Formats: sequence, structure tokens, C-alpha cells
Amino acid sequence: MKKKILGIVLAAVLAGVALTGCGSKQTQEAETTQTAPEETASGQARTLEEIKADGKVTIGIFSDKNPFGYVDENGEVQGYDVYFAKRIAKDLFDDEAAVEFIFVEAANRVEYLKSAKVDIILANFTVTDERKEQVDFALPYMKVSLGVVSPQNQLITDVADLNEGKLIVVKGTTAETYFTDNHPEIELVKFDEYQEAYDALLDGRGDAFSTDNTEVLAWARQNEGFEVGIETLGSLDAIAPAVQKGNTELLDWLNETIKSLGEEQFFHNNFEATLKAVYGDSVEPDNIVVEGGELK
Repeated sequence: MKKKILGIVLAAVLAGVALTGCGSKQTQEAETTQTAPEETASGQARTLEEIKADGKVTIGIFSDKNPFGYVDENGEVQGYDVYFAKRIAKDLFDDEAAVEFIFVEAANRVEYLKSAKVDIILANFTVTDERKEQVDFALPYMKVSLGVVSPQNQLITDVADLNEGKLIVVKGTTAETYFTDNHPEIELVKFDEYQEAYDALLDGRGDAFSTDNTEVLAWARQNEGFEVGIETLGSLDAIAPAVQKGNTELLDWLNETIKSLGEEQFFHNNFEATLKAVYGDSVEPDNIVVEGGELK
């Protein structure tokens, strides 16, 4: 009996060592991945003065939403939102590198602000009444509606074309909300990340994909055999930075910054630097860009 008990104890110890070894490997791997910093115990957002004192602003962006926020082939973050984020850092610290980019998904943008994991969200965030109850939006810097992209040989040109098919959407987006509320007859195939959604479209796991028209227009130009058959759907919406609800000082600073940037046509310059090569002459800057926070 003693030998049996000793064997059980020894097995448990060895199992513990094995688990510890696995844990160490996972920890080492995690250190190479960009993740959100730990939120404060209270989840209280940093004030503008606290951000300035720290010398770095944390901004949530997408890592897979080309051309607005993405990681390029060299591992560098790029895109329209990134260009704006660097200017925020430059205006705050006179150093555009004084920004820590935190990768977010569409469905966790609100939570990252509420838990103070980021100071600002710039992840192509559409202003909605529901979101306004949970976060504070600054003035808009872009405008958008929904679009639908599909294979050219089975092009979706009307929502009714999807009644017998499957529509791919990303969780937590306005596309998911729009089709859930207005077209419950359409089967939605939902993914957490944009890259997963596009992979599903490429693999034929859905008949079409709906998200911001600005994005699907760009993606279709970069992927032969696909076309945006529905270029405008739903309402014209605003894209704006967001901060934790009640962080008035930071919100006011962002609003004044956006107004000031409008005087130098900053967002038109941003379009030329980050979007022009993608859209070519197919999209007029004024159809996307909002200057000075004035949505027209």
C-alpha cells in the first residue's frame, strides 16, 4: 500500500512539473504578442494630465482592417487611424512615437474603454445611440455607410439576393446590428475578427460579407474576382474617437484638436497618405473625410 501511495504522489509531482513547464512556455510566447496593459483596479480612465505626465498615450486600433488599421508585411502598424493616432501623440508630446498601440476587436472596443485598458479608441468606431450610452465620442473624422462585397460570378446587388444565402459579418459591428434588426430572415455567419471574415468569404463559407463600405471598396480592389455589388446601405454614419464615459478633459482636448486639424486639412492629407493608393480615383476624399468635426 505504501508503494502505491508513493507512486500516486510521485505522479502528481511530475504532472505539476509538466504543467509548470507548459506555463513557462506560454508566458514566453505571450511576451512577444502585443496585448492590452492591465487596467487599473477601479477601471478609472487616466486624465489628460496623467497621460501627459506618463509621456505616452495608449490608443486602441485594429490590426487587420486594411487600410484603416493593420500590420504590414514588415510588422509595422499602418493605416488611416494610425496616421491620426501618431498626430495625437505628436500634439500631446511633440513626438509621434509616444503612442502605445493596443490591438482590439470590434466586439471589445467598448469594454477596453470601460476597463481603462486604453485611453482612446480609434478603431474605425461608428457612432451609435447605443454606444453613446457607454462611451463618450469626440467629433467625427470620417463618414461611412454599409456595403456588401461578394464574388463577381455570384454578385449580390440587392439585399433580397441574400434571403436564401449566408451573410458574413463581424461581431459587434454596425453591420451585425443592421441586419439583425432589419433583415432577420437572412442567416448571419459571425466572426470575431475581420481577417477571419475575409478568409470565410474567400473560402466560400458565405455568399457575401457586409461591413463599412469604405473597407469593402478597398478590399475588392485588392482581391481579384470580388466586387461591391451594394455600395451604400443603411444610414450615413460618423466615425469618431471615443474615450471612457465621463473623461471630459480628454474629450474636450480631442474635440479642440480635431477642430484645429480641420484648419490645415489634416484628414485630406491623411487620405492622400494612406487611402489614395488603395482607392485610386474611384473614391472622392470628400465622400469619406470629415474635416473640423463637421459632418456634411
